[in-house]
Amino acid sequence: MQAILGSIVLIIICGGIGGFAAWALVTTLGVDGTSGAVLAAIVGMIIAVAAFAGLTTLLRALRWLK
Repeated sequence: MQAILGSIVLIIICGGIGGFAAWALVTTLGVDGTSGAVLAAIVGMIIAVAAFAGLTTLLRALRWLK
């Protein structure tokens, strides 16, 4: 149960990181409308997955996760 809760917390954190980064990129580029939403979704998902992979690798190396 603890592993599931840890994964849920990491998913929420990484989703927030990806969402914020995508919003910042789209805002900086000045893209709006449907194209901005699609770009934000794609970039946000890529960053969130990369952050999740990096954080789980780091936490496993520190032996905080199994």
